[in-house]
Amino acid sequence: MENETLAGIYGSMIFNDSVMRERLPKAIYNAWQSAVLNHETLSRSTADVIANAMKDWAISKGATHYSHWFIPMTGKTAEKHDSFLSQTSDGRVIMEFSGKNLVKGEPDASSFPSGGLRATFEARGYTAWDCTSPAFVRNKILYIPTLFCSYTGESLDKKTPLLRSMDALSASAVRLMRLMGHSDVKNVNPFVGSEQEYFIITKEDYDKRPDLIFTGRTLIGVPAVKGQEMDDHYFGSINARVTDFMQALNRKFCELGISAKTEHNEAAPAQHEFAPIFSIANIATDQNHLVMEIMQQVALEKGLVCLLHEKPFDGINGSGKHNNWSIVSDNGVNLLEPGREPAENIEFALVMSGIIRAVDKYADLLRFATASYGNDLRLGSHEAPPAIISVYLGETITNALYDACSSERHNRARVKFDTGVASIPRFTKDSEDRNRTSPFAFTGNKFEFRMVGSSQSVADANIILNTIAADSFDYISDKLEGGRTPQEVISEILTNHSRIIFNGNNYSEEWREEASRRGLHNIADSVDAVASLLDEKNMLLFEKFNVFSNAELEARYEIMLEAYIKTANVEAKCLYSMVKNSIYGALMKNIAEYCNTANGVSNVGISIIGSRLEERINTMYNLSEELIDLADELTVALDVSRTISDSFEKACYFRDNILNIMERTRRVCDDIEGNMDDEFYPFPKYTDILFDVR
Repeated sequence: MENETLAGIYGSMIFNDSVMRERLPKAIYNAWQSAVLNHETLSRSTADVIANAMKDWAISKGATHYSHWFIPMTGKTAEKHDSFLSQTSDGRVIMEFSGKNLVKGEPDASSFPSGGLRATFEARGYTAWDCTSPAFVRNKILYIPTLFCSYTGESLDKKTPLLRSMDALSASAVRLMRLMGHSDVKNVNPFVGSEQEYFIITKEDYDKRPDLIFTGRTLIGVPAVKGQEMDDHYFGSINARVTDFMQALNRKFCELGISAKTEHNEAAPAQHEFAPIFSIANIATDQNHLVMEIMQQVALEKGLVCLLHEKPFDGINGSGKHNNWSIVSDNGVNLLEPGREPAENIEFALVMSGIIRAVDKYADLLRFATASYGNDLRLGSHEAPPAIISVYLGETITNALYDACSSERHNRARVKFDTGVASIPRFTKDSEDRNRTSPFAFTGNKFEFRMVGSSQSVADANIILNTIAADSFDYISDKLEGGRTPQEVISEILTNHSRIIFNGNNYSEEWREEASRRGLHNIADSVDAVASLLDEKNMLLFEKFNVFSNAELEARYEIMLEAYIKTANVEAKCLYSMVKNSIYGALMKNIAEYCNTANGVSNVGISIIGSRLEERINTMYNLSEELIDLADELTVALDVSRTISDSFEKACYFRDNILNIMERTRRVCDDIEGNMDDEFYPFPKYTDILFDVR
């Protein structure tokens, strides 16, 4: 096993196309493939045959149980294990798994967030097999990707609306492609590659930090003596312990058909990144959830902890998840491929103009897709894009779009890159630089949505992207069917929506002022971002494409506000506990030590040292008083929050009041850390945590 290559084990633990082709009768395989490609319903008899083959294959891989694996609205995966063993009437046991077991499961729906869709006593929910995403074996369990819906049919998960949005995008894109003469196109799929950023720290340090244990981030902490200011960690040499971790990850990923395309050190100390090869959006979403789970599992096996919080450490980079999104037809054409002469590629120009319109019209929904308490702490600095939604195209593509609807042409001659070293081969230079500050950047043949938080499911971002693109493609098709030329449609869209295009520095104060003049959305926090979900235009959009019903939208509004409130509440209680149970007592011991020293100095008559000690003691004592006052203020504020029943009002109270108290408490705690002797400080410091993995 140790000598096996990654290529040799690739996909060995997934029930993929090649396994199904080998193990299923040809008619059954063809029926399954037709269901996947043409969105047809599988018959029960077909499901029975597939289930039996899936069971036999899983058992050959060591599986003893199966599980319907789904993504409830917690954003984390859920599973319940059922044994293949079944007892016969004569007392024997057999390994059994039917089409009914495959197609349908019944988890307790009352125990998952429903946002009011289900009352607590209404417990029945259904999981339904997603035959478009392959089953896999992990830890001796056969995992079957499924949808999760209530007894009355509402979506209680992330996958159901994602699949609906993919259907909507396909229908609208096919309609547009056929108007452009591509009568052979039957399906169009969004493809996604999710770059995953994360931190790796030692389990020993993690176990000594209650804030990391309970909240995933450090609620207090003075920046390390050295952070990322030397720019020496990004793409730096990967140390042996992290390399060992990454190699173990690659093996797990390969078994599950997840291709690790890139791995490297990120900008901050202890921060790293993994990037996979692109997959269809639904499968890419499932795989990204697996990536997060496996990272955390393997880290623990190595005596490490993988932190997926968006901002685990103050003062250095947070972690995001860059959602690379493209659109590909069933005949292999990437609709976002500009070609060598993008101004002459009218289909590309139409698609790009449609996406520009979509982002401008529904910028608030894209901000909603990245809304979370943790992501609010990350956005706007240290390579994370700001909350202002804009589109980066680069000058070449921007000019090409305008050229496509006019007779003018800009000079776009391709140039060779010259290093100035004679022996180094020259190569073609890319037409544009990259813009690392843009939230939604075109990067050659795809868009990179850089705002998604590292712990978030990419399902939400892709639901929004698919749906708003479908809306714009229908808009363009309506115009074309009404007699408008492609050039006229492109020109109209650029006239009405070019305000969303910005090719400059998104961090600059000038851009904030300019964005305000343009009337662009700048939704600074998740509370307001969630509220935008229920705007009339957004509800009409989702209803039109059958992605969300109004009831499902209202449920998500409540669930996300509740998640914000609960997260802030846990952090506030954790901070209070750290202050009262650890920091204050440690500070008092340090003060007492200094008082004893001061008394000794006074007895021998060394006045200068005595005055310096008194000054330090007074500083520390004043900080202790300020700390206790803030702890009391936090207690009162939490008591007030419990009296507020309206979710939006309560979330606003946490945002506007409790978070402010927590921030002031943090600054006092950090001042205390800076004044306290190391031997008395009760927690590992940033310097330890960020540099202990060796």
